[in-house]
Amino acid sequence: MRIEGIPASAGYAEGPLFDLDGPPVAYRGKASTTEEKAALKSAIDKAVSRLTALAETADGEAAGILEFHIAMLQDDALSVPAFAAIGSGEPADAAWRQALDAEIAGYEASDQDYFQARAADLRDIRDQVLRALSEDGEAAAPPGAILYGTDIAPTRFLETDWSRGGGIALKAGSTASHVAMLARSRGVPMVVGLGASADSPVGVALLDAEHGGIVLSPSPAEVEAFRQSSSAFAARQGKAQTFLAQPAITRAGTVVRVQVNIADPSDVDGIDIASCDGVGLMRTEFLFGKVLPDEETQYRAYRKVLEWAGGKPVTIRTVDAGGDKPLPGFTVAETNPFLGLRGIRLSLTRPDVFRVQIRALLRAAVHGNLKVMFPMIATAEEYALAAALFAEEQTGLASRGVAHKLPPLGIMVEVPSVAIAPEAFADVAFLSIGSNDLTQYVMAAARDNAAVAHLNSVRHPAVLRLIASVAAFGREKGIPVSLCGDSGGDPAAIPALLEAGLRDLSVAPAQLAMAKAAIADVSV
Repeated sequence: MRIEGIPASAGYAEGPLFDLDGPPVAYRGKASTTEEKAALKSAIDKAVSRLTALAETADGEAAGILEFHIAMLQDDALSVPAFAAIGSGEPADAAWRQALDAEIAGYEASDQDYFQARAADLRDIRDQVLRALSEDGEAAAPPGAILYGTDIAPTRFLETDWSRGGGIALKAGSTASHVAMLARSRGVPMVVGLGASADSPVGVALLDAEHGGIVLSPSPAEVEAFRQSSSAFAARQGKAQTFLAQPAITRAGTVVRVQVNIADPSDVDGIDIASCDGVGLMRTEFLFGKVLPDEETQYRAYRKVLEWAGGKPVTIRTVDAGGDKPLPGFTVAETNPFLGLRGIRLSLTRPDVFRVQIRALLRAAVHGNLKVMFPMIATAEEYALAAALFAEEQTGLASRGVAHKLPPLGIMVEVPSVAIAPEAFADVAFLSIGSNDLTQYVMAAARDNAAVAHLNSVRHPAVLRLIASVAAFGREKGIPVSLCGDSGGDPAAIPALLEAGLRDLSVAPAQLAMAKAAIADVSV
């Protein structure tokens, strides 16, 4: 039986199914209320310690996820209802489960996709503490297993040894979830949106995460066909590696710049600068963890990447908080955060925080070829206000004799108002199309909602028409235009993006080789 789903991280996996939705480990109750409360407190502390240890060895994106979980666990608002329930006679495990399930239900009932997606984080937090309470570990998946269930916790992903193969097949899930992002960065095959099956399948399964599907109880013929497809995919990946050290050029000889997206300075440690044309997007949200970062912390992070780039451009995006990126002490709770106070809007309302980042960027600019871009720009006034703050801070640094440099300032094109009327931004230094948000706003289809995933496509004519108009505007005015969304690294989307006039793409480091190979196969 083949079940169709949505590919979240391309690849193939053949192996035994491991049920993620198995029965929970039993908890042994305590003799008194005091002991139950002590058991819950100890379990929360154990979960925090375990997550902290994981965070210390995780890369930037994974560390950010874990730090968010730690901050949630350390927030008394989450545990107070559970301790109150224990005081009323509930055992620790039931009290914690009830308290968290109530929070989870509230998130899942929301009509906002952001809150629905964060329910997975709360489930992970719930289960981490329940696991610590049980004093037993979860059943271990065999090497090379396909983890199958409703959803998967980020910590479960991070604790799994993927070096011996395996994959993820989810009945629900999302292509924009934390785990999906981790899977793509590490090359783990993953499919979401498979739906509920009639039975709990067992035995060997075939996961096709290139096209999106899983075959349960496969026949010999299906196994043979699957292995041929898997071999062909591996061969394409192997061939793509030959393009890694070469410039990206189409069949017709058109040169395309291919840069990389990074989320943490440590990401560049595994990248040969010779394999790319620079950094098209450096996210800065990783710096804003449990506390707001000071100027020196930011300066050192930016300087590291600029010096690694050796003169090639590094485009750093000012903090894009809000939406699906809540940051403690910075973002605000909203009923519709994707359409609320996020990106540059939030930064402009918190100049105390924004000015610190600006000073760090101005100081770091002397160490390389820095470009700075503002996220979530909707009006020319927002750009002007942000640029004015850069000018003010530049004056302040100059008056104190601090070494600095004003970098070129550009904007993300992710709000439809900019793509429809780009002429309002003729004075920006560059434009970078954020295809993820632009697509979801144009199609009114959230990128983290599997139910509308078929609508969320950068290849829809409406989205491509806007991309083409922005590219044409850039050519006419001599303003560089690039694209830094996920579609830039999607071999299936690259031909359409080049046809739309783009000649500068920024992709995840793991997608670099396949993107270059796809460009070489286009006749533009």
